[in-house]
Amino acid sequence: MKVEEEAASAVLNRLRRAQGQLAGVIAMIEAGRDCKDVVTQLAAVSRALDRAGFKILASGMRQCLAESEAGAPPMSEQELEKLFLTLA
Repeated sequence: MKVEEEAASAVLNRLRRAQGQLAGVIAMIEAGRDCKDVVTQLAAVSRALDRAGFKILASGMRQCLAESEAGAPPMSEQELEKLFLTLA
């Protein structure tokens, strides 16, 4: 599955934001910040990564069902479900 250009831009923005948040979590741990604050920020990073993954899946859904790379058959419902569950 190839990510559409417009969706790729949104995904990259989300991933860059998550990268910054993760750097913040690392700095918080190194500074000895409170566990609750660290876990809260880590959860925000996790959500940002999940949203990036969902955006990729959502933008490529039609492509997964209709097209294929190198003449392979379209993805089955089971294969799509497995992709979604990978993010769950």
